[in-house]
Amino acid sequence: WDETHFGKMGSYYINRTFFFDVHPPLGKMLIGLAGYLSGYDGTFPFQKPGDRYEQHNYIGMRGFCAFLGSCLVPFAYLTVLELSKSLPAALLTAFILIFDTGCITLSQYILLDPILMFFLMGAVLSMVKCNSCADRPFSVSWWFWLSLTGVNLAGAMGVKFVGLFVVLLVGLNTIYDLWDLLGNLSLSLVMFGKHLVARVLCLIMLPLALYTAMFAVHFAVLNKSGPGDGFFSSAFQSQLIGNNLHNVSIPE
Repeated sequence: WDETHFGKMGSYYINRTFFFDVHPPLGKMLIGLAGYLSGYDGTFPFQKPGDRYEQHNYIGMRGFCAFLGSCLVPFAYLTVLELSKSLPAALLTAFILIFDTGCITLSQYILLDPILMFFLMGAVLSMVKCNSCADRPFSVSWWFWLSLTGVNLAGAMGVKFVGLFVVLLVGLNTIYDLWDLLGNLSLSLVMFGKHLVARVLCLIMLPLALYTAMFAVHFAVLNKSGPGDGFFSSAFQSQLIGNNLHNVSIPE
């Protein structure tokens, strides 16, 4: 059922047809992009679950989700290896995840779940890697992992609002980290201020900028009238090609 739902939204992006959905746009945009790059023309109706794709090229969209789902295994391996420094523990984690029925099932269809899990696990891995660079702050690797954490937070939030939970996790880790730095008497207040500014930039400003940019792309691409018109104002509808109000002068 969900593949019918999100596959149709991928088609909307390819056809530039405006729609409304409760989830943020990133996941559906990536599905649409994967379909477009793999040759899918956006013409499959996605009317009911189980309909045969026939000649329609759906492999790119499923393959994209499967690829992101498969990335969870090395992400889990690297995260556990970093936390435990134990190769057997990391291998066991990867082995369990490879044979997890739920993960395999979610990753083989056109769904938001593998995309969401990719960014969730990516955020956790980036956070853990950044923590491991604590002894060399402001190095290239430290900035890289801190910035990548912010990018993954934006990605998780941009797919589903469930991504807020990983934002909370990273937020708590950051508060603990800053509190620890504040208690370090050998660290000057100026240096502590630099640590604080770096985290504000990478973990707040960067994710917010990327999250806003997703919606900018969303509204720029979907410029044709569609099933989501009625959720928005008359002034907005007047900008959609094919809408009854298109190019009508709307008073402020």
